Amino acid sequence: MTATTDTNKDRVFIFDTTLRDGEQSPGATMTLEEKLQVAEALDDMGVDIIEAGFPIASTGDFEAVVAVAKQVKRATVAGLARAITADIDRAGEAVRHARRGRIHTFVSTSPIHLAHQMKKTEDEVIEIIARTVAQARNLIDDVEWSAMDATRTPLEFLKRCVETAIKSGATTINLPDTVGYAVPDEHEAMFRDIITAVPGAEKAIFSAHCHDDLGLAVANSLAAVRGGARQVECTINGLGERAGNAALEEIVMALRTRGDAMPYHTQIETTHLARASRIVSAASNFPVQYNKAIVGKNAFAHESGIHQDGMLKNAETYEIMTPASVGIKETTLVMGKHSGRAAFKDKLKELGYELGDNAFQEAFQRFKDLADRKKHVYDADIVALVDDEVGSVGDRIKLVDMEVVTKTGGIHRCNLTLSIDGEENAVTYEGTGSVDAIFNAIKEAVGQQPHLVLYAVDGITGGTDAQAGAHVRLEMNGRIVSGNAAEPDTLVASARAYLNAYNRLLIERGAAAQGAMAG
Repeated sequence: MTATTDTNKDRVFIFDTTLRDGEQSPGATMTLEEKLQVAEALDDMGVDIIEAGFPIASTGDFEAVVAVAKQVKRATVAGLARAITADIDRAGEAVRHARRGRIHTFVSTSPIHLAHQMKKTEDEVIEIIARTVAQARNLIDDVEWSAMDATRTPLEFLKRCVETAIKSGATTINLPDTVGYAVPDEHEAMFRDIITAVPGAEKAIFSAHCHDDLGLAVANSLAAVRGGARQVECTINGLGERAGNAALEEIVMALRTRGDAMPYHTQIETTHLARASRIVSAASNFPVQYNKAIVGKNAFAHESGIHQDGMLKNAETYEIMTPASVGIKETTLVMGKHSGRAAFKDKLKELGYELGDNAFQEAFQRFKDLADRKKHVYDADIVALVDDEVGSVGDRIKLVDMEVVTKTGGIHRCNLTLSIDGEENAVTYEGTGSVDAIFNAIKEAVGQQPHLVLYAVDGITGGTDAQAGAHVRLEMNGRIVSGNAAEPDTLVASARAYLNAYNRLLIERGAAAQGAMAG
């Protein structure tokens, strides 16, 4: 059911833009296979609208939107378009493959954008809105129009823009807080004023799209709902440009948990939230911070003695929602080196994974190798293992062998063999430390010199035999990518994470069209 046909005034539609705005986060580039995996998770979870990408940006973006449109079974699939004829035509071509498609077109409205980016007058912007929204509506029945930088736009001009968009055929009106400038009270008042004052407002669904520059994205989104918005645009894990977007899981669980204060509801199956968070984290190579609300590793952890005592007596003393309600289960130890393929497949299904035959065989072999080396294999180990396996499918550069020699106060040397497009290349490199030697050996073997932006390691589970999760971020020629890997050996994990990022640099992807920032 689309936002334009639902008659329940308390229903809030969830518009997920992880694949578009989320992927614009520096380093969050996803492969086509990863985008399809994310889209499937969103569709299974009950997301109403999936913004699959910005079709005009590149051939790869167009093909990704088409692929998502063909795959998605329930959700409306949206494609983003600037207020430019070619953009709108391209978006319409991409989403026509969907069971329900939407063109999402936008134009700047704030004085600072009009003066420095658009270089247009207010009257010229009104003409652009009328013309391009009508063009989109001639291609498809479901058209969303966005006023970029709405929260810094004079209210009277914003009302003119909204009225023009509705008259021209827009069925959803999005008033984004593009730069994260708003505060909740004024955001609620803006929506209430426009919905009350603009002729024809009752014909459209109003939408909020909030950025988190001041840490207010979720609060502003909920305030917009109180002001009359019935669509919220958000991303899994709050992924997005700069400080990110409003986090889908936080909005959904806030409405679910505090229905007394906010009597609205969504159609999201909340038990899928943790799985969706893991999938997006793996696909984007952006780890979820431990204290992240709802889906962070510590979201349901209690260390304080007082808290633990209360939890033992009654979980409601310190938990306002259960781990099970968001799909988080207790860590188990049932898998080991004697577990067979059937048991492993059942465990993957329990954890939310369904792999093809080849991917399953590779994951199972890595599981058996891990079980031989590690006393206990936790659910978190299996999740890291599978995410790592999925994230390295199709890599052009692979680690064949590595030997690291290190001595206190002495030489640190890495003897490394890589397979590059099927050909092996062996190098030796000395560095100021083990990791420095490894990373420089990789650069020597590949013949390129990316800049290391970030390197971090954490333990996936407890114990000295815990898998290490390594995270690497590289920058080259203005492009930033991230890589992750999990291994019991920290140095091997570091090397594989570096290679994972390196492989992402090799993925061909056209430059995003200038101005692709509707939110």
